[in-house]
Amino acid sequence: MATEKRSVDHEITLVPYYPAPEVALKWYLDPDVCKKVDNIDFVYDEERLSAMYSFLSTHGDCYYIEYRGTLVGDVSLRDNAEICIVVCREFQNRGIGRRCIKAMLDLAKEKGLEEVRANIYSFNEQSRRAFVSAGFQKIADEWYSYKVE
Repeated sequence: MATEKRSVDHEITLVPYYPAPEVALKWYLDPDVCKKVDNIDFVYDEERLSAMYSFLSTHGDCYYIEYRGTLVGDVSLRDNAEICIVVCREFQNRGIGRRCIKAMLDLAKEKGLEEVRANIYSFNEQSRRAFVSAGFQKIADEWYSYKVE
């Protein structure tokens, strides 16, 4: 479980998860984001959001992504070595996701993990590009892997 902030760079800080549905729910009220993240055709409600964060924060390290002082998404490194990330639409295409993925790779190395994975739906070209640019390679349909050095 994440307990301390992690500085990614001069613009991004990872803040350990704490219940803040009034902030986080807005990312999951975007149907496009929900489709890309969970392959669902509906948006989250507060109950679903709470259940997701409860799972992520008890099965790994879960962080909010703070970009220039504003919370803009979340990223986690799960106990099963899977990286999950969401950046709200208005902050996408700024390299935030790629930089946070690299921060999770650093965390994986600190934890002594040999490999991490990401499950990316075939239609989520944006996530695929971010993970591949961070060094991930496709290993199966919708699965990507990174060998931690």
